[in-house]
Amino acid sequence: MQHVFLIDGSGFIFRAFHALPPMTRPDGTPVNAVYGFTTMILKLIEDTDADYIAVVFDTARRTFRNEIYPDYKAQRPPPPEALIPQFALVREAARAFNVAQVEMEGYEADDLIATYACLAHEKGAKVTIVSSDKDLMQLVGDGITLYDAMRNRVIGPDEVREKFGVGPERVIDVQALAGDSSDNVPGIRGIGVKTAAQLIAEFGDLDTLLARAAEVKRPKCREALIEHAEMARVSRRLVTLCKDVPVTAPLETFVKRTPDGPAAMAFLREQAFRSLIAKLEGRLMAGSPVPAAVGDAPAVIPVPVAAQPRYELVQDETALASWIAAAHATGFVAFDTETTSLDAMTAKLVGVSLAVEPGHACYIPLGHQAPAAQGALDFGGDAATAQSEIRQIPMARAIELLKPLLEDDSVLKIGQNIKYDMQVLANLGVAVAPIDDTMLISYVLDGALHGHGMDELAELLLDHKTIQFKDVAGTGKNKVTFDRVPLEAARDYAAEDADVTLKLYNVLKPRLIAERMVTVYETMDRPLVPVLERMERWGIKVDATELKRLSDDFAGRLVDLEDKIHQLVGRPFNVASPKQLGEVLFEDMGLAGGRKGKTGAYSTDAEVLEALAAEGHDLPARVLDWRQLAKLKSTYTDTLIGQINPRTGRVHTSYAMAATSTGRLASTDPNLQNIPIRTEEGRKIRRAFIAEPGFKLLSADYSQIELRLLAHVAGIEALTEAFHKGLDIHAMTASQVFGVPIEGMDPMVRRKAKAINFGIIYGISAFGLARQLGIPRGEADAYIQAYFARYPGIRDYMEKTKEEARTKGVVATLFGRRCPTPGIADKNPAMRNFAERAAINAPIQGGAADIIKRAMVKLPAALEAANLSARMLLQVHDELVFEVPDAETEATAAVVKAVMEGAAKLDVPLVVDTGIAQSWDEAH
Repeated sequence: MQHVFLIDGSGFIFRAFHALPPMTRPDGTPVNAVYGFTTMILKLIEDTDADYIAVVFDTARRTFRNEIYPDYKAQRPPPPEALIPQFALVREAARAFNVAQVEMEGYEADDLIATYACLAHEKGAKVTIVSSDKDLMQLVGDGITLYDAMRNRVIGPDEVREKFGVGPERVIDVQALAGDSSDNVPGIRGIGVKTAAQLIAEFGDLDTLLARAAEVKRPKCREALIEHAEMARVSRRLVTLCKDVPVTAPLETFVKRTPDGPAAMAFLREQAFRSLIAKLEGRLMAGSPVPAAVGDAPAVIPVPVAAQPRYELVQDETALASWIAAAHATGFVAFDTETTSLDAMTAKLVGVSLAVEPGHACYIPLGHQAPAAQGALDFGGDAATAQSEIRQIPMARAIELLKPLLEDDSVLKIGQNIKYDMQVLANLGVAVAPIDDTMLISYVLDGALHGHGMDELAELLLDHKTIQFKDVAGTGKNKVTFDRVPLEAARDYAAEDADVTLKLYNVLKPRLIAERMVTVYETMDRPLVPVLERMERWGIKVDATELKRLSDDFAGRLVDLEDKIHQLVGRPFNVASPKQLGEVLFEDMGLAGGRKGKTGAYSTDAEVLEALAAEGHDLPARVLDWRQLAKLKSTYTDTLIGQINPRTGRVHTSYAMAATSTGRLASTDPNLQNIPIRTEEGRKIRRAFIAEPGFKLLSADYSQIELRLLAHVAGIEALTEAFHKGLDIHAMTASQVFGVPIEGMDPMVRRKAKAINFGIIYGISAFGLARQLGIPRGEADAYIQAYFARYPGIRDYMEKTKEEARTKGVVATLFGRRCPTPGIADKNPAMRNFAERAAINAPIQGGAADIIKRAMVKLPAALEAANLSARMLLQVHDELVFEVPDAETEATAAVVKAVMEGAAKLDVPLVVDTGIAQSWDEAH
């Protein structure tokens, strides 16, 4: 049987470029991808039994798929600048080594590969597709396999099932549901590969699933399938490879040929591939078979990703010293810590991993104990092994050796979510610096287009599936902490983390320059990491006694509220049950406005209850009070007590830096940003946050920062003038829009203007404003139209921003942060309108986030220069909270106010209000 090799040239070039470090020939032309491509061609010529070989390339980015879906691949960034000149060189390499090459305008390489694979299969030939591209996995089976040349791995039906959860024959259906963010294939939002595979396995195929979507048990999944069925069908057309491209080059022209010796040597000399020249010159010029080039990389090139990664276990000081010396020699090191907990303040260090070149990393165990039996994941270790038999460097000595490296200003430390590792090491007296963070680089580049965890980035950018924590630590009752994982398994898992981090860094860091995002990363996000690390480590003192008192008070009030609710209904029922509440409201009491969801139960969400309360019904108003109090009790007063660190007596929130679409920080574990401050109960909770004896809390809050940004970016003269004069902006708006004098203004009129002012920033609709103010929709629409008539520049800004989002797929803040706008071209009006509102708001909210970040970065140095010892503890939206010695409160407030107000230069003044008190609520 004849054997046909079809090489995915375009896919291989990108992988080789990102896998290999920069490499240039004497004239400065980058050639790392060319080197990887050349070695792969040489290996295939020598090692395979192929009768026919061809390299298939992409030509243009626009294909027939753009006619089906104009946004197909629209968000894919242009190739890296250093890769562009290498496209022509790899084609030269194919010609020099006498390998046929194919490309065709209007079709992707995958379509050409699919067509030729089918033609070869029809002729009875065996087909090997040299690629690991998941889009080609739909072709696998019945004489067609994939071969991952960079991992020396054959991909057959079993590997496809492992990847997609279904066989090759159903890959298209799964991809149609899950979509593909890298190619901008929409799929159905909320359905990932795992869920898609489960659905296809249950219903058989996509058409059957869509026809029977009403039978799907999960409500959100069912609704998404029903609402977006057409998008799934469109996605299926996008991911289905074309197997009948009108190709002109017959298969016979792909016959395997001996390389053209003189041409091949001339090519190798031009690229200055000296080691290849030395090894191949005699054979090439004699017309002899070419030996494989495995392991033949020049000395200056680190081990390529194609090689099996080399992960070492470092168990003595000599080996550790060697790795430390290597890091000093390279000037950078990717590192990661393994610990016993995700809470950096309570986690115990178990080990450290290092990588100084792709494919070569080590793990330094420091706190391992005897391996524990893990059921199905038992690695064969004897659970009774004594800890003394586990060879590892004593923790104190290892930290003593690593500390100079990790604190060396001349060695860059690269991490993935490095803030966590810095905090763990800071607890051991190590101040890690300088740093780079692959998670933050990815976030600055791509925002909310995808997640920025290492596992997701590895699969997205490196086409690599990482070892999962559960694979080494187990799950459920078999789960162990990392210090109980056997050393060999721990080595592979931990060293891979450092290795993948370094590879991601090599892919992502050059994009900052190419995509002009250096300033955002270097002036805001990267320097903010050590600031937040210190804030998290300091934490804030909480009065546990006050929290307990509040919790008891809330519990008593909840009982009273529940009794009143039952009295209003005339019988007891479960107030916490939406189903029972819906029946009470819309069946027992017969209130209007009840609507059943697909589950058959009435909706009783906040919007429904607020509308009923606005109509004067007492029961829904009491239920809303009960829900708010119950949430405050369960989320804060009960939970916060358990989150007080026993060692510090303080609560240590964690700030997620890559979690929002606009650049805002997100507070987690506990979330201190969502404590309501407009209710008495919420303010009571803030009173429990207090300063240590001899200190005060200082609150510094930007005044109306988003409105000020709107005035600046939209160029609204009236608003700008009002801010300069220090006028009451809401009263002024009410006066100008509603034609009433400011003196003696009805507070309700001012409230309406305030709702419009802030609502406009979020793209509020007439319906939304009507619900917020409890007025008819027509009246709300009239208010909005009057507002736009008075401030036409705001409407112009909104329309311009929406157009920018539609054209570019992103909007940007004043400081250059990009906020992607997925869904801006969605065919579903509700989804499209939501995306438009988000696009209007993102530059404003994101700009405010950028400003406070800029202030936070500058404040530590400013306070130190003024010889002030205040500690920045919290960032909550537009507010910063400090703990300040009693004797320094006024001086600190002055410095903080000056830095925050000077964090940006706008057409309007930035104003910061400060307060000083013993508790957070009193200071705000």
